[in-house]
Amino acid sequence: MRLVVISDIHGSSKYTKKAIEVFNREQGDYLLILGDILYHGPRNPLPEEYDPKEVAKILNEYRYKIIAVRGNCDSEVDQMLLDFPCMGDYSVVLYDNKRFFLTHGHIYNENNMPNISTEDIMLHGHTHVLGINKKDGISIINPGSISYPKENNPHSYGVVDGDVFYIKTLEGTIIQEIVLN
Repeated sequence: MRLVVISDIHGSSKYTKKAIEVFNREQGDYLLILGDILYHGPRNPLPEEYDPKEVAKILNEYRYKIIAVRGNCDSEVDQMLLDFPCMGDYSVVLYDNKRFFLTHGHIYNENNMPNISTEDIMLHGHTHVLGINKKDGISIINPGSISYPKENNPHSYGVVDGDVFYIKTLEGTIIQEIVLN
């Protein structure tokens, strides 16, 4: 089973289409979305091809393949357009004897760790900055932003393939990787 992980779409139909292209190219079984799906947020400029209704339409076609959590820019009105649940502050995915704790990053992050064990992996977005870190034995992975990267990072996403988590550019070039415990 392959998991494709994206974060911080912020209503960009252009990058939602690219995310679906990536999902299909990677032959993903599930698409994990780490929040900030439809709205750009008042602190951010409008992303390329800002069209939240189109984003909802595209993602709803994959509703049975999506596991999503709420970002700080997501609200109840967004859930009204989406045919998959996205209002939980976190979700847990069991994969090949590993537990992934999915969250956006505005509540749980390196500075406010959830109560998870050292064998677990925390996936979060929010900062728009990709990275793989460890804290107290817990792997902390941010796939970066699919549509609005910051700090000179490329548009990026993550893939879980067996025991390895890859962060890749939209073209599929590996940026970082970690072997999961």
